Amino acid sequence: MERRELNDLLAFEAVARERSFTRAAALLGMSPSALSHAMRGLEDRLGVRLLARTTRSVAPTEAGERLLQSLRPAFSGIEEGLEALREWRDNPSGTVRITTFAYAARMVLLPKLPIFLLAHPEIRVEVSIDDGLTDIVAAGFDAGIRLGEAVAKDMIAVRLGPDLRTVVVGTPEYFKRYPPPLTPNDLDRHACIGYRLATSGGLLPWEFERGGKEIKIYTSGPLVANDSDLPAAAVRAGAGLGYMMEHEVADEIASGKLIQVLADWCPAFPGFHLYHPSRRQSPPALRALIAALKSK
Repeated sequence: MERRELNDLLAFEAVARERSFTRAAALLGMSPSALSHAMRGLEDRLGVRLLARTTRSVAPTEAGERLLQSLRPAFSGIEEGLEALREWRDNPSGTVRITTFAYAARMVLLPKLPIFLLAHPEIRVEVSIDDGLTDIVAAGFDAGIRLGEAVAKDMIAVRLGPDLRTVVVGTPEYFKRYPPPLTPNDLDRHACIGYRLATSGGLLPWEFERGGKEIKIYTSGPLVANDSDLPAAAVRAGAGLGYMMEHEVADEIASGKLIQVLADWCPAFPGFHLYHPSRRQSPPALRALIAALKSK
């Protein structure tokens, strides 16, 4: 069925319901003369008279009444479908599938997701923890949460927090045994606590930048783990240098429990972003989750 045909049938139903070209035209946002012309065109195409017109009234003919009996259940079903969509929009429900990595899940989802679920009992959230850069479209995810620099340019990215910074730290006791490194290349003479990516199995490089020069260092030392708590404990015990998020050790640096080195090689970088693939209308459940994660 052509779009014009459907529009004319909708217009016919309005005229038959209102028994007036003037009132139907006002509802449809068109002139009475244009509506009358459209009805004559519909009758010509169908080869049957649908409306009986007089100078004072309009009413469906017997053929028109028969057509209305066929149309109204279909139009009612369409209206019910649209109303269900409005309810779905106003009362979000369904499943939201998110992929992220462990640290982002701890920092972004852990503080807010439980409260969100209590506030939206009709929404189900599935979270997949993955250190790799998952193709959310191919894998069937609704969205992902990654650091801003890791989000593909063709994705819609929503910032969820401030810029972040990694720092290199060690205890005063450690630096009694080893002189502080002056450049990232000096780290090969230090005991460095490493982190192994749980998904790919690769060692996480320590990344540095200064004056537009970027350096990646693959460190070695007494401990490598794919869990962040063990390396952090080893660093705090003085077993080696750690490559850690600044906000997690800021108080210890301020108190002198940890000493920061290579500070001028550690610039800030874009923090956590939620990203999804389309600029078109997002599912209401995903929009509700984004709003919750963005809230202070």
